[in-house]
Amino acid sequence: MSVRRVVPNLSAAAPEGNRAFYGLLGLEEVMNHGWIMTLASPEVPAAQISFMAADPTAPVAPDLSVEVDDVDAVYAAVRESGAEIVHPLRDEEWGVRRFFVRDPGGRVVNVLGHR
Repeated sequence: MSVRRVVPNLSAAAPEGNRAFYGLLGLEEVMNHGWIMTLASPEVPAAQISFMAADPTAPVAPDLSVEVDDVDAVYAAVRESGAEIVHPLRDEEWGVRRFFVRDPGGRVVNVLGHR
């Protein structure tokens, strides 16, 4: 298993309101579903930050996202460990396969892979 990127998910009532400020730091919009917007560095595309109003497809908003190359293998390892699965493994309509797990500190981690 390998990690492709780690992205903080910051709560924002209006995600688009952050575009101009973070644009001053050199980040550009790479994804916008209305309820979540992701900005990234053009030079280092894996350097990203997401702003989320709420996740309409899950019971909670995750604190961070970790993209992995084999989400099914990570899901199996996490289940085997006994960690709390907050949102079961599923395919989302926007092209990712994901699940949420709670880390030892109580943070919710969105573990995903692109299909």
